[in-house]
Amino acid sequence: MITKDHQPGLVEVAVFGEFELADYKEFEELVNYKIKFEGPQNLFMDLRKMTGFTVDVAWEEIKYSREHKRDFGKIAIITEDQWTTWSAWISQLFVEADVQVFPEEPEARAWLAGDPVA
Repeated sequence: MITKDHQPGLVEVAVFGEFELADYKEFEELVNYKIKFEGPQNLFMDLRKMTGFTVDVAWEEIKYSREHKRDFGKIAIITEDQWTTWSAWISQLFVEADVQVFPEEPEARAWLAGDPVA
């Protein structure tokens, strides 16, 4: 399950439980709309309550990232899970965005806003 929110130039997503393909498609739909009407987006992903993801999500993420490699500015990922951190760094191979992983929300939001991170 995911929750989504957005404001100009920013898409926010939080994942709860297992990240499934239907959830990812919801994410894609929102991001595609925002890109079409606003241009490149920053992305805030809270994965602290994600318990895992399906293989089809991993494959879809690779395809989507390659198709939209220039459509993201900054991507902030909140997680303490080492596998999720590792996969975030792998994603950098497919997008021309600045991807950072944070253990806590305030640091991620400050970085997205352009404030110095302590």
